[in-house]
Amino acid sequence: MFLQNNEIRDLLNQVADLLEIRDDNPFRVRAYREAARVIEQMTEPVASLVKANKDLSQYRGIGRDLAAKIREIVETGGLEQLRRLRQELPVSLLDLMQVPSLGPKKTAQLYKHLGVASLEDLERAARRGQIADLSGFGEKSQQHIIESLGRVKKSGEKRLLWSDAAVHARALEEYLMDIEGVRRVRVAGSFRRGEETVGDLDVLVTCGRDREKDVMEAFVSFEGVKNILSHGKTKSSVILRPGLQVDLRIVAQVSYGAALHYFTGSRAHNIAVRKLAQDKGYKINEYGVYQGEKRVAGKTEKEVYASVGLTYIPPELRENMGEIQAAADNRLPALLKRSDIRGDLHCHTRRTDGHGSLEEMAHGAIAMGYQYLAVTEHSQKVAMAGGLNEKQVLQYMKKIDAINEKFSGFRLLKGMEVDILADGRLDLADSVLAQLDLVVCSVHYQQRMDEKKQTERIIRAMDNPYCHILGHPTARLINTRDPMEIDLEKIILAAKDRGVILELNAQPDRLDLPSSYCKMAAESGVRIAVSTDAHSVENLELMENGIAAARRGWLTRNDVVNTRSLSELLRLLRRP
Repeated sequence: MFLQNNEIRDLLNQVADLLEIRDDNPFRVRAYREAARVIEQMTEPVASLVKANKDLSQYRGIGRDLAAKIREIVETGGLEQLRRLRQELPVSLLDLMQVPSLGPKKTAQLYKHLGVASLEDLERAARRGQIADLSGFGEKSQQHIIESLGRVKKSGEKRLLWSDAAVHARALEEYLMDIEGVRRVRVAGSFRRGEETVGDLDVLVTCGRDREKDVMEAFVSFEGVKNILSHGKTKSSVILRPGLQVDLRIVAQVSYGAALHYFTGSRAHNIAVRKLAQDKGYKINEYGVYQGEKRVAGKTEKEVYASVGLTYIPPELRENMGEIQAAADNRLPALLKRSDIRGDLHCHTRRTDGHGSLEEMAHGAIAMGYQYLAVTEHSQKVAMAGGLNEKQVLQYMKKIDAINEKFSGFRLLKGMEVDILADGRLDLADSVLAQLDLVVCSVHYQQRMDEKKQTERIIRAMDNPYCHILGHPTARLINTRDPMEIDLEKIILAAKDRGVILELNAQPDRLDLPSSYCKMAAESGVRIAVSTDAHSVENLELMENGIAAARRGWLTRNDVVNTRSLSELLRLLRRP
């Protein structure tokens, strides 16, 4: 059984969650979470490293005991310790953490005091008013749980983060392309549109007719398949181990473009395109564009769009949110590309909660082809991550200066990720902030204020002339934590008035600023920084996530500050 890195990560996190619910040694819990994070950041498959008998304890954050546990997971597909924990505690406790704001500690409290062990138990206790009486909850938390439960039920099965779905999508593409006679493999659907989460994968394949049976046999035999739902001549469906459904269709070469358009969606976009076709006397379906019984287009997506008088529309824009008219008027934006990016404006080293040294992060950025990388360690408020006080910041700046002397054509920017305190003040003195190249201001604590107070808090922080970038503006964690209650429209206007840049944080579970607000910000004249918030050299590759989100937000090169040269960027960072 070949487990993907994200599957190994999930098993380690499950152990950590159950240990924390059991009130186990916090250092032990932290060790599992740290190992899970290291695994998530690794670009090489851990299963391949184990197979090659590599010593995993050489990776910072993985000790010898955890290295042995990871080897056990790879070799057996499971972990004996996790099996014992699942016998000791109800497995359904893990389901409670689908509800935003319910982490292991609060889940443990609900289980210990109210016997809540499932989502059904949770709803019953909330509607009876029992949760409000628990220490650390209250009426507002209870109502929030009731509302969140409704969203969890409505969404049904938990959707995978786009980056997790990408691991399986790419493994499938590579696997299927190795089959003799296969010409094309493409994953369509919400994955191709770059949505934040993915519910299933639609895979299209073109091949010779004599190879169709081979393709279908290979597909249902794929290593990651958990269940086979159907196995036909040109269509099969399976469930992969994470619960992800994959539908594979073999399509004729002549219909490839029409099928790719149809299965990419969105539904609203496709309906709008079909309406245009009807107005011109055509019919569009997954097989092609037809005038009566005659197929007039469909080999490529460009043909499909041209048949209804439109220029090609990038998949990320296909939501029927203005792209049809823009294509008709030939004014679609030239969306951001990876080659446009000149640097990254948010990262951490092992000086706080990162895994790489300054030198390692710098060389990683140079390998990405960057001109600059902003080192933005946490400030003192984030004590758990070893946040820096003012004296330590000044010392660290000297260290960065010394390292920069070794480089030509590249520069480490002296930055900090400074916490926004509850009253809107920044966590470090202005006299220190004034000496930095840039300051990312973020909310990490007290995220449950009401909308008015939270909005005022953030705007007051932006009033500080040394606030250059507002980091992960909503503080959401996709599938885990709801966004803060803030008036984003008011914050966007405040950012415009003050010359503050908004961050699009590329961490897979953040993608924050959300794409819809990226579009609003750009249209308001507010610039965006697409940054990875990298905690390791490997994390710098997360720029791909940020670019996908930026494209969904209609962002162009001109909307994004880190497409500028170093000298241009430094000019932009000067507040008016």
